[in-house]
Amino acid sequence: MTHVSMFDARAMNELNGTVAPRFEPVRDAVLDALRRGAETGLSLAVDLDGERVVDLWGGHQDAARTRPWARDTVTNVWSITKNVTSLAVLLLVDAGELDVHAPVARYWPEFAARGKDRVEVRHLLSHTAGLPGLDQPARLDDLYDVRATADRLAAQAPWWEPGTASGYHVLTFGHLLGELVHRVSGRSLREFVDENLSRRIGADFRIGARAEDLRRVSDVIPPAAADLSGLDPDGIAYRTFNGPAFSASSANTQAWRAAELGAANGHGNAASVADLMTPLALEGASAAGRLLKPSTVRLVLDQQAQGVDLVNGLHVRWGIGFALPDDRTLPWIPPGRVAFWGGWGGSMAVADLDRRLTIAYVMNEMGGDILGSARAATYVRAVYRASGALPPGGIR
Repeated sequence: MTHVSMFDARAMNELNGTVAPRFEPVRDAVLDALRRGAETGLSLAVDLDGERVVDLWGGHQDAARTRPWARDTVTNVWSITKNVTSLAVLLLVDAGELDVHAPVARYWPEFAARGKDRVEVRHLLSHTAGLPGLDQPARLDDLYDVRATADRLAAQAPWWEPGTASGYHVLTFGHLLGELVHRVSGRSLREFVDENLSRRIGADFRIGARAEDLRRVSDVIPPAAADLSGLDPDGIAYRTFNGPAFSASSANTQAWRAAELGAANGHGNAASVADLMTPLALEGASAAGRLLKPSTVRLVLDQQAQGVDLVNGLHVRWGIGFALPDDRTLPWIPPGRVAFWGGWGGSMAVADLDRRLTIAYVMNEMGGDILGSARAATYVRAVYRASGALPPGGIR
């Protein structure tokens, strides 16, 4: 491995970490972004066949660029949290305590209300359950009471026929699946993830942030506010983004960080995200022992929906808990047995089973894209080129 410690006097940015020799072009791409001011603070980690071949961090924790991004800096990773919540559910599936093809009401009887008796666990995991937001009135503070929000969702009618289309469950994903985890395991989602994933694997990742970790939490740097004025006020997307309404700056508040939002308030860095995603790429194996059976991992590749998502407007292929490659949306994610999803603003987590490759990118300066960013695309392309594992024809 090559140790990296670089300082650019003009840009006042530092990049630290290690890279395997053939992955030095990945390091160069990150350093270029820092020097150009395209990044404020970030971390990037890559695992190939069980070896950490890239582990980089650099830049600053704050927009004023006064506090360096350290090895243990963490930040809100937005919807990368959904990947971790899905892994928690897969652990229960692996143990035989949950069946993805069973009705949700088998484990959560109240959920059968308003015609949801035939909604299956896989529908929750693939954003096809018809519950992407709360009926009005809805405030962000409502989501901080996870049990009460779960009760509201159980009593709510779906906004379309479940299983017929995907509509991204932006903030409700964690409440729905968190309640399933709670009903089956007796533990809160936060407790379950901490005990059965983070501690077991040794990943520095938590849903929410502990008081003792706040000193090393980087604020997110919000993008320009999204303009929803063009959306149909009666449409699914508008109802979702107002059920409840929220802004990126919410992630910097004490209330958000203290909450248990299994869809959006996971706190970690690239190294911890890679630690958690690598068992998918290795079909269940991890340095701490087998996490999942190969047959359980392969469930994530079972396509549940394909088409233009009713909420985020992207052409998405959803497997069970993760997105699957679709070059109409992210042409730089290669075809094959790949499971991925990213966080608002550009962060990304990719588990490539065919190439036994994991890529995790976490940053604090958010871009305006719904999924991915030009920065994420540059790093992912560089990783695939350096790995020598490009598919025939490469990636765009």
